[in-house]
Amino acid sequence: MAGQNVTWLQGLRMMFYLMTPNESSFETIEEVPDYVKKHAVPYFLIFIFVESIIVTWIMNRKYPVNDVIGSMSQGLYMTMCKFFYGWIEVATYLWTYENFNIIKLDWSSPWTWWLCFLGFDFAYYLFHRYAHEINILWAAHQAHHSSEEYNLSTALRQSSLQGATSWMFYIPLAVAIPPSVYLVHRQFNLLYQFWIHTELVGKLGPLEWILNTPSHHQVHHGRNAYCLDKNYGGTLIIFDRIFGTFAPEDEPVAYGLVHPVESFNTLYVQYFHYIHILKTAWNIEGLK
Repeated sequence: MAGQNVTWLQGLRMMFYLMTPNESSFETIEEVPDYVKKHAVPYFLIFIFVESIIVTWIMNRKYPVNDVIGSMSQGLYMTMCKFFYGWIEVATYLWTYENFNIIKLDWSSPWTWWLCFLGFDFAYYLFHRYAHEINILWAAHQAHHSSEEYNLSTALRQSSLQGATSWMFYIPLAVAIPPSVYLVHRQFNLLYQFWIHTELVGKLGPLEWILNTPSHHQVHHGRNAYCLDKNYGGTLIIFDRIFGTFAPEDEPVAYGLVHPVESFNTLYVQYFHYIHILKTAWNIEGLK
């Protein structure tokens, strides 16, 4: 994606999914800006720096620099790994659209933009839920939950292998959604989830009914009994409410895995659960 220029104000708004259909609709995938890699990184760093200042100097609390470095390391490692397989998602979506596009939608229509907004978030909900419920998918996703802290850098703590399977949940969108529209929402949905990884934002009133908020996502990252397998939404929380996986923040949240990983080693955090699965399978009677 070469893409068009993004102004600093558009860059700020893209972090909160506040871009309009008119300014973020493109005819071809070559025109779609690389919002994440080319435009979002400065905002990531600025927001994390501001959060650290507020926590340290205004709230007089310790900001976990070691954990921040650990989260950023996980994000950088994920980016390097996706260099080798990231093309599969786009290539497969393009092939599916070219061969199985049943519903012809206008790429420039706001209705197409909003349909993709809803469709992508529903697909994300399904992927995210199965990533918690299916052990081999959880082996990848658990890296994101491995931190016992909850701050903006936690959003950057990503799995190196999750992207190798998550794209499968979005392919059905290709029967209707043009690839350029899909690529826009693929990025906006990811960027929106950055700002909800913070404790500095309280509950947001009526928005709590519709949107995934910091309060809702804190629950998702909790290891308290009431937090487990709850609040899978990306941008919206409505699918959790519909399918019975919603839980409000009722008590202080303890973050991290039920069985803490207790390591900042990037490779260990990324792959230890795969080793656990292999050991468990090996010890099953009849498999040896």
